Amino acid sequence: MSFFNKKYCDICNEKIGVLGNKKLDDGNMCKNCAKKLSPWFSDRRNTSLAEIKQQLDYREENKKEVAQFNITRRLGSNPLVLFDDQARRFMVTFDDDIVKSNPDVLEYSDVTACDMNIKETQTELMREDKDGKRVSYMIRRFEYSYDFNVSIYVNNPYFDEISFKLNTYQVDGNARLEYEQYKNMGEEICETLNPTRQTTQAGFAENATSAASKSVAFCPNCGKQVNIEGAKFCDYCGGKL
Repeated sequence: MSFFNKKYCDICNEKIGVLGNKKLDDGNMCKNCAKKLSPWFSDRRNTSLAEIKQQLDYREENKKEVAQFNITRRLGSNPLVLFDDQARRFMVTFDDDIVKSNPDVLEYSDVTACDMNIKETQTELMREDKDGKRVSYMIRRFEYSYDFNVSIYVNNPYFDEISFKLNTYQVDGNARLEYEQYKNMGEEICETLNPTRQTTQAGFAENATSAASKSVAFCPNCGKQVNIEGAKFCDYCGGKL
């Protein structure tokens, strides 16, 4: 009879409906509270009630990050990969309404790796013989289709991987423009988020700043800021540097 006992959500204390219980390691959660968890989180049954509450707090704070997110680039359609290049942040969402869906906002620096796998599916073309049976051609013929899968590995307390398919439908092997479109899209995502590229860009920026600081000084005569590289006299007052 205990199977039919009423259960209550350990998060919101609401009664859990039939087939609506989302088991935790040490408690129960209703489907409405479960919807608030990150879509990339997948280990609910082995997670404690305390850890779930921590994640829900994180998800509530994430709403503030979503509100401040300034979309500078968008790639894909379902899902959408959105970038805020100025703040060096990104999100992956299956909903255009990001305020409603509250996708996880991640820093570029959270990414540990990013790669794209182009999966090829080979299908043999068949013909009918004189008895109406499907048989191979004398020289076997095939058609090919492709899926473009992206995996982003991240440092996050609640998930470590964001994996998705860029294309909604398989891309025909003869549709070269569509093939190149998705290939370029995946490469752009990985090039943006690749940690090695981020380190290189940061190094370039640091070197540029360092070089600029070494070549700029203040004129001892008029106090103006001048470029001293290769210069002997101030551009403003003509005084000797």
